[in-house]
Amino acid sequence: MAAKSVSFYNVKLECLPRKELREMQEARLREAVHFAYQNSQFYRRVLDRAGLKPHNITGISDLQKAQIFTTKDDLRENYPFGMLSVSKNKVVEMHATSGTTGTPTLGLHSAQDLEEWGEIAARSLVMSGLRSDDVFQITPSLGMFSGGFGFYHGARKVGCTIVPSSAGFSKRQVEFMVDFGTTMFSAIVSYGFRLAEVATEMGVDPRRDTKVRKGIFGSEIWTREMKRKLSDLWDLDPYDIYGSTELCGPGVGNDCYLHNGLHIWQDHFLTEIVDPKTGEALGPEEEGELVFTTLTREAMPLIRYRSRDISRALDERACECGRTHQKYSEIKARADDMLKVSGVNFWPSEIERILLRRSDLGSEYQIRVDRVNSIDSMIVTVEARDSGLDLGRKEILAKSLEKDLHDVLLFTPKVVIVEPNALPRVEVGKAKRVYDDRSG
Repeated sequence: MAAKSVSFYNVKLECLPRKELREMQEARLREAVHFAYQNSQFYRRVLDRAGLKPHNITGISDLQKAQIFTTKDDLRENYPFGMLSVSKNKVVEMHATSGTTGTPTLGLHSAQDLEEWGEIAARSLVMSGLRSDDVFQITPSLGMFSGGFGFYHGARKVGCTIVPSSAGFSKRQVEFMVDFGTTMFSAIVSYGFRLAEVATEMGVDPRRDTKVRKGIFGSEIWTREMKRKLSDLWDLDPYDIYGSTELCGPGVGNDCYLHNGLHIWQDHFLTEIVDPKTGEALGPEEEGELVFTTLTREAMPLIRYRSRDISRALDERACECGRTHQKYSEIKARADDMLKVSGVNFWPSEIERILLRRSDLGSEYQIRVDRVNSIDSMIVTVEARDSGLDLGRKEILAKSLEKDLHDVLLFTPKVVIVEPNALPRVEVGKAKRVYDDRSG
C-alpha cells in the first residue's frame, strides 16, 4: 500500500487560512458576476429578469434570494455557443458530455482556463500521490470526454512521465503497465476492476507483477466497499477525484490520504448545498445537491450551476492533511438516479454497499426493475467471486442477500447469483448497472 500523501502542488493556496480564502471567494464572486453580466448574453438576461445588476450583488446570499440557478437544460438550450463569454477565436479547447438525452452539454476553455484547470488538476494529482518521478498511465479517453485531458493537463504541470494510453484495448493497457513500469494510473471506477480482471486472465498478478501502487478514479459514483475491493486487487491506495465537463473536468476536488471527504478547491469554485426539490440553501452536515459558481472561468463561467450530485458539507474546523479548503462527503448519488420501487425510495449505491461487503461476491452486479400487472419487481444479478459454485450454494447465497437487502429496502428483491464474467463489461465509458424497464 502506498504511503499517505502529505505533499502539495501549491502549498500557499492549498493551505491558505480560511478567513483569507473566504475573502478571496467573495472578491472573486463579485468579479465573476460582473464579468458574466458584461460578456454573457445568457447571464445578462438572467440577472435582468431577476432585477439584479452586478453592483447589487455583494455575496452569494443575493443570488440565493433571487433563486437564480443554471441547469443542464440551460446549457443544452444554448448549445453550442450560447453560453460563451469570449469570442469564439479565444476558445482553444472544448469537451462534451455523451449527450445520452439528446443534445450534449459542452465545456469551453480559453488558454487562461486551461492554465487554471491544469493547476487544480495538478493539486488533486499530487494530493493522490503523484510525483515527478512517477510513470502515470491515463486510461480515460483523450477525446471529447474531458476525463483524459484533465489528467493530462495536471500531469504535465507535475512533470511526471505520462503514458497517454486512452480508453479501451485492455490487454494493451496491461502490457504498457508491465513494459513501462507504470506506478500510478487514472481510470473510470469500473475500468479499474476491468483492468485487474484482464491482467489476471493474461497471467499477470496486478499486486505482484506490476509497479502500480497508486490510483486516481472518478466519473462514476462508488462506495467505500468498492474502494476496498479495488485496493485489494491492486494493492494500491485509491483516490477519488471529482469534476464534470461543464465545470472543467476532473480536478474540481479530491480526497486526501484520510479518505473521509472531498476537498473542493474554493479559490476556483464557490460551492453550496441546496434542497434538490426546493432549491433552498442547506447548512453543514445537511444532505442535498451540490451547486457551483465558477470564480475564475473565462470562456464559459457558470453561476449557481446545479450539478445534480448529492453530498453534504462536512462540519469540521480543519483537516489533518493541512489543506484548508472545505470538505464535502463523497458523492452519494445523482438526484436523477433515485429509484422508487413498491413505494420505497432508495439510491442504487445502498444496494452496492450490501453486495460488496461480501467476500464471496465479485464486483460486478446489475439491477433491473420492471412492472408486471401494475406491480413493481426488482432483480439483482451479481457475480460470484469464484467459478463452479453448485446450484445449492448459489441459492443459499441468494437467500442470504435477499434478507440483507430487505432489511435496508423494506421489500424483498429477487437475487440471482451468476458465474464470474457472466455480466457484460464496458471497455470504454461508464458502466451501466441499473435498468428501469417500467413504462410510465
